[in-house]
Amino acid sequence: MNSDFQIKGIGQISIRVHDMEAAARFYQETLGINLLFQIPNMAFLECNGLQIVLSVAEDPRFDHPSSVFYFKVDDIQSAYDTLVERKVHFLDQPHIVAEMGGTATWMTFFQDPDQNVHALMSEVPVSG
Repeated sequence: MNSDFQIKGIGQISIRVHDMEAAARFYQETLGINLLFQIPNMAFLECNGLQIVLSVAEDPRFDHPSSVFYFKVDDIQSAYDTLVERKVHFLDQPHIVAEMGGTATWMTFFQDPDQNVHALMSEVPVSG
């Protein structure tokens, strides 16, 4: 094993899309993620220091569903309500997925215009 090699972090994450205009609008306007710039078949966004690239597959071998993104929010119910008003399709309602060390992790899953599944997540202190 070469000891000079080390992963330093994530440079960017790509999400495969089919309709660039609809996807860019969804991530920028509906979810409120900052659009850095857009070129034909690609849009670059920034979310709290993480670069997200929306891209149309240039080759059928790369046209597949994306990974699940877990977007952190402070108040998951409020975020859920806001996105429901914005016509986001949710697969479930906010629910607790785990309680550990005095913290409850809440999640709810939704789809973007290309049916990629993502989630909202919130970590909430548990009293008691």
